Amino acid sequence: MTPKPPDRPSQPARHGLARVLSKLGLCSRTLAAGWVRAGRVRVNGRVMRDAEFPVRQGVDRIDIDGQHPESAQRLVLMLNKPRGLVTTRSDEQGRDTVYRCFAGAALPWLAPVGRLDKASEGLLLFSNDPAWAARITAPASALAKTYHVQIGRLPDASLLACLEQGVVLGGERLSVRSVRCLRTGRKNAWLEIVLDEGRNRQIRRLLAAVDVSVLRLVRVAIGRLPLGELPKGRWRMLTAQEIDSL
Repeated sequence: MTPKPPDRPSQPARHGLARVLSKLGLCSRTLAAGWVRAGRVRVNGRVMRDAEFPVRQGVDRIDIDGQHPESAQRLVLMLNKPRGLVTTRSDEQGRDTVYRCFAGAALPWLAPVGRLDKASEGLLLFSNDPAWAARITAPASALAKTYHVQIGRLPDASLLACLEQGVVLGGERLSVRSVRCLRTGRKNAWLEIVLDEGRNRQIRRLLAAVDVSVLRLVRVAIGRLPLGELPKGRWRMLTAQEIDSL
C-alpha cells in the first residue's frame, strides 16, 4: 500500500500589494497605491510600481521608504459628529469634513466605519483596521443602529405602523426594525428609530416617502455602544470591552 504523502502546509493567499498595505492599518488602499506608484515600496528587495502586484502577507518582505513596517495596533474611536460636516477625508467641493474634529491630535491613519450624511449628527466610529471595519459594516452583521429623529409633524399610530411595514421605492424596500415616539411638542415630535441595515440615507428617504420632514437626525447608539455624554465635535478612544461589545 502506497503511503500517503505528508500534507503540505497551506500558503497564505496572495492579495494585491495596495490591499495588503492597507490591511496593515497604515493607510487607505488609495494612499497605498500612490506610495507604490511613487516607487516608495519594495517587495523582496525590488521596487514595485504595480499596486495590484500579488503578494503574500507575512511571507513576502515589504518595505516602505527602506523600512519594514509592522502591523499597526488596532485603534477604534468614537466621534460625536456635528451637523454640517461630510464623512470623508477630503472633499472635492471644499466642504468641511469630520477630520476637522481631529485637528492637532497625534493620531495614526484612521478611516470612518460607516457614514453619516452631512446633515446628520451623532455617533460615528473610526478605525485603522479595515478588516474589522468591514465586519462591523457588513449586512450580515445586522448590527442595530439607534437614531433619535425630530420630525415636522405629530405622529399617530398609523404613521408608526407604516414606517415599520416599510415602503417600496424603485424596487427597493425601506423599513425600520422598530420605531416609537419619544416626546411631542406642539407641531413636531422626536422618534426613536432602530435600523438593522445600512442603506444610503434610509431614514430620510423613508420619511420623505410618507411626506414627513426631518428636522434633526442624531445617531445615539451602534449595537450596545451608546453615544453617551460625549460633547458635540469631541472624540474618545473605545475601550477593549467596548470594541468586543460590537
